[in-house]
Amino acid sequence: MSDKQKVIRMNRTHGMNIGVVVFLIIIIYVIFNIFSYLTSHPVAEYEVGQGTIATNHVYRGLIIRDETVVSAGKSGFINYYLKNGSKASVNDIIYSIDTNGNLSNKIASQVSDGAHLETSDLEEISGKIDSFRNYYDGNSYASVYSFKDELSSQLGQTLGFNALKQLSDVVDDAKANNTFYQVKSDKPGLIVYETDGYEKITAKSFTPELLKATEYKKQALDDRTEVKSGDPVYKRINSEAWSVILPVSEEIIQTLKDSSYVKIRFCKDDFSQTVPFTILKKDGGYYLNLSLKTAMIRYVHDRFADIELVVTEKTGLKIPNTAITTRTFFKIPKKYFSGDEDSTSPGVFLVGKSGKTFDVEMIRPNIISVDKNYYYIDDDSIQAGDTLLKKDSSETYTVGKDSGKLTGVYNINKGYAVFKQIEILSQNENYTIIEPKTDYGIALYDHIALDGSKVKSNQMVVK
Repeated sequence: MSDKQKVIRMNRTHGMNIGVVVFLIIIIYVIFNIFSYLTSHPVAEYEVGQGTIATNHVYRGLIIRDETVVSAGKSGFINYYLKNGSKASVNDIIYSIDTNGNLSNKIASQVSDGAHLETSDLEEISGKIDSFRNYYDGNSYASVYSFKDELSSQLGQTLGFNALKQLSDVVDDAKANNTFYQVKSDKPGLIVYETDGYEKITAKSFTPELLKATEYKKQALDDRTEVKSGDPVYKRINSEAWSVILPVSEEIIQTLKDSSYVKIRFCKDDFSQTVPFTILKKDGGYYLNLSLKTAMIRYVHDRFADIELVVTEKTGLKIPNTAITTRTFFKIPKKYFSGDEDSTSPGVFLVGKSGKTFDVEMIRPNIISVDKNYYYIDDDSIQAGDTLLKKDSSETYTVGKDSGKLTGVYNINKGYAVFKQIEILSQNENYTIIEPKTDYGIALYDHIALDGSKVKSNQMVVK
C-alpha cells in the first residue's frame, strides 16, 4: 500500500509593495497641485526698488534780455555775413551796404553757387539738421518752417561771407568809390536778425498782458535785399545774464517762500538747472523772476519758454499705485501688552473660559503698525469680543472696541500675503514713493502683490 501524499498548507502573507505606495503618493501630490492651480488665482508680483518722484508744475514764461536794436546808417542793398544767433566780437563784420547795387548783385550771384561752401560749413549745417531731427516733435509741425527759415538764413550768410572773400579786389574798389560800406560790431554780443518789440521790456516794466502773447509777432530782418537809413538791421544781446518771468499760483509761492533757489527744466530741449529767483506781485497775481547766467544762446530765438518747476522731489521706495490698498484693524492700547515696548513681538493676556473656570493665555499677535497709544493687530487668534487682561491688574479690555484704517501693501515673500503698512511721501498717476524705514513696513527688494485689491490677508500666493 503506497503512502498517501501529504500536502502541507502554507499561510500566505500579503506584503506591502513600496513602489505602489510611492506611486500613489506621487499621483495624489500631482492631483492636489493640479487642483490647487486650477482653483487658485495667480498673484502678479512686484519687486520693491529705490526711486524718485518729483512734483512738477509747467508754466509759460516771458524771456527778458539786455537787447539793443541797431539801425542802418545808410540806404542801399544789404548783405549779412555773421550767422544768425552767433557771437560777435568788436570789429567783426556783421553786414554791408551797397549804395548802387552793383557789388551786391555780384555777391548774390556767388551766393547762388553752393560750390563755395567749405567742408566745415557743410559739417555745421549737417549737425544742425541732425539735432533738429532728434528733437523734432510731430505735434508742433510749424517748427519745421521756422527751422527751414533759420537754416536758409545761415546758408545765405555763409555763402555771402565766402563770396566777400572771393571778390576782395572788387570790394576794395567799391570802398574807394564810397559805394560799399562794411559795418562792423562796435560792441561784443550775440547777433540776432529779428525783432519783436519786446526788446526794452524789463522785470520792472513788464505787464501781465505781455505773457498772453495773443498778438505776438516776430519780424525777420535778414530776408530783405534793400534797406533805408534808420531801418533796424540787427539786434545785439549785450549780456549773458537773462531772466524768465513765470506766472505762478499762490500755492507755489507758499511752497517756495523759504527758498531762494529752484530747480527748473526747459521743456523744449529737456535742459535743467538750479537758479535763484525773486517773487514779484503785479495786479493781484504772483510771478517768479528766474535769474540765469548761462545757456541763453540755446533760446536766443525764443521770447517765450515752457518751463517746469521742480518744487518737490522725494526719494524712497518706489511702488506701483495698484499695489496700495486699505484695511481696517483692531487697535489695542499699549498698556495691555507685556514685554519691552521696542520688542518686535510683545504679547497680551487673553482671557478664555474653560468650563466654569477662566484661563489666561499669553498671545503674541501679528502687529501691523504702532502709534503713540495703540498697536494695530491682524491675528486670527484674537477676535472681536475677546477679553484681554492687563498685567498685574484686574483691568480688562474688550477687543473690537477700537479700530482704525491703515494704508499698505501685501508682502508675499514667504508664499502667503502679509499686510504691511506704508507711509506715502509722494505720488503721481502711476507710482508712489514711500518711507523706507517704516516700523513693521516693507524693505528694499521685498516682493509685493502688484494688485492689492485682489489679495486677502494670509492668502496662499501662486505666482
